[in-house]
Amino acid sequence: MPKSVKIFSPATVANLSCGFDTLGVALDGKGDTMIFTKTDKNKVVITKIKGANLPYDINQNLVGVIAQKMLNESKADFGLDIEIYKGFIPGSGLGSSAASAAGTAFGVNVLLEGRFNTLELVNYARLGEEVACGSPIADNVSAAIYGGFVLVRSTDPLDVISLPVPDDLFITALHPQIEIKTEDARTILPTKVPLKDAINQWANVGALVSALYSSDYQLLQRALKDYIVEPYRKQLIPHFDDLKKAALQAGALGAGISGAGPTIFALSKGEKLSYEVLEAMGQSYKNKGIDFNIFNSKISTKGVRLI
Repeated sequence: MPKSVKIFSPATVANLSCGFDTLGVALDGKGDTMIFTKTDKNKVVITKIKGANLPYDINQNLVGVIAQKMLNESKADFGLDIEIYKGFIPGSGLGSSAASAAGTAFGVNVLLEGRFNTLELVNYARLGEEVACGSPIADNVSAAIYGGFVLVRSTDPLDVISLPVPDDLFITALHPQIEIKTEDARTILPTKVPLKDAINQWANVGALVSALYSSDYQLLQRALKDYIVEPYRKQLIPHFDDLKKAALQAGALGAGISGAGPTIFALSKGEKLSYEVLEAMGQSYKNKGIDFNIFNSKISTKGVRLI
């Protein structure tokens, strides 16, 4: 077995409008790179962090918490030096903490000779989400580990289902350069919702799953509606309604808030159309007085992996 491994862990979009805390998808090309090296120190040390201002203290950094717990529970006879290269900033709504959490669970497991199965890796990664945002959510980390689309059917017991990826589906993501903490975005949500809204929401989740299996883009378009979360969280994102309108008018199948925000995602059929949506979203936001990044991505059918 190697003494050192280098991994790539993808960014993700969670919720996908109708699937709060249950749906996620992995993006292609954007993510974290991490290096894990065995040592004889019998402890975990974070030796380098690039791309974000994160703590080196292993008790405060989710990477250290996950790695130490995995080594302790497997009674490993080695320690770790860990390097973290963030490919995108925390608080973006693109699963920043999830990428690091999934990458850590996967990388440490390789050095443990595959001791833990995939669901166990998701559970370790969820521990990192709890450190980062106060809740052991599973949608982003599941997408980062499995790749493609995932449905988290249950967290107790954990049950994650991989869903098909239509060949011609693209994501456009616009990230306003503001930060929204996941914990704050969860606090703003109601604790009770009208039954009518709940019925509409779970009907759309079922429709979205069906659309992915059948590559039915028109059904996918009808399913990408959020009755419960978006009406509250959109107030945290300046000019959200204008941006969503621009994406839909350009031909996007749907648009919504990526994870906790502030990133706004749009799904399109075909690469050409996705660039038209990108152009429309960029034009809509360029005179709002807020810096932003915008990019297109295919769906990554691969999750976290060795590089």
